[in-house]
Amino acid sequence: MQFDDDLTACAQLVQHADPDRFLATMAAPVAARPLLFALYAFNVEISRAPWASTETMIAEMRLQWWRDIGAEIAGGGPVRRHNVATPLGQLLPRDLAQIIDPMAEARRWDIYRDPFEDEAEFDRYIDATSGGLMWMAAASLGQADEATVRGFAYGVGLSNWMRAIPELVAQKRIPLLDGTPNGLCELAQKGLDRIAQARRNRALVSKQAGVALLSGWQAQATLTQAVQAPERVAQGTLGQSEFRRRASLMWLAARASW
Repeated sequence: MQFDDDLTACAQLVQHADPDRFLATMAAPVAARPLLFALYAFNVEISRAPWASTETMIAEMRLQWWRDIGAEIAGGGPVRRHNVATPLGQLLPRDLAQIIDPMAEARRWDIYRDPFEDEAEFDRYIDATSGGLMWMAAASLGQADEATVRGFAYGVGLSNWMRAIPELVAQKRIPLLDGTPNGLCELAQKGLDRIAQARRNRALVSKQAGVALLSGWQAQATLTQAVQAPERVAQGTLGQSEFRRRASLMWLAARASW
C-alpha cells in the first residue's frame, strides 16, 4: 500500500506521540511500515481516549467509538471515514480486528481512579493493551505463536507501564498493587522472565512476524534497571541514553532480531 495522506498523517501522529514505536517502524522493512503506522496510530488514539475529558461519559463514548470501528472492520463492511480508522480498515485482517474490543474494554480502567482488584486484573490489562497490539501487528505480518508473542509483549507492556508510573500517579491513578521496592523488583523480574521465555521460543515466530516485536527493543534494559534500582521508577529515570537507545535498535534491526 502506498503512503497516501491518511498513512502520512498516521506516521506523523506516531512520530510525535509515540517516538519509540516510530523509530522501530522506521527500522522495519518498508513493506511492513504501512500496517505498523496504522496500528500504532490507532494505539495512540485509543490510549488517549480515556483522557480526552474529565467527564467519564465522554471518555466512555470515545472508547465506544473505537469499539464500533473494530466491529466494522471485523464485519467486513464499510468503515467510517477517519484518517486512522480508514487505513486501519484497509490493512488489518478482519479476524484480528476483533482484538480491538478487549483493548478498549481494558482502557476503561484509565477513565476511573479505582485500583486494580488483584494481580489477575492487572495482568489482563497489560495483556489486552500491549499484548493485543503486538499480536495484531505480528499476526498481520507473518506466522507466529500467539502465546510467545503475548509473553514478550507482557514484558514490553510492563516496561512501558513502569516508565509511565510518575504521570499516572500525578493523574491520581493507582498503578500498582505493591509499590514497595520489593514489589517493584518482583514485578520487573516477572516481566524479564516472560521476555526470556519468549526468546527461548523464538523459532515459533517467523522473521516477518518478528518485525512487530522490534518495538520492544528497550524492554529488557528498562526492566533490568527497575530490578537493580527500583527507586528509579518513582523518579521517572528509567531508560537508556539517546545513543544507546538508537544503537541497540540498529543492532537488532540489522540482525533481524528481537
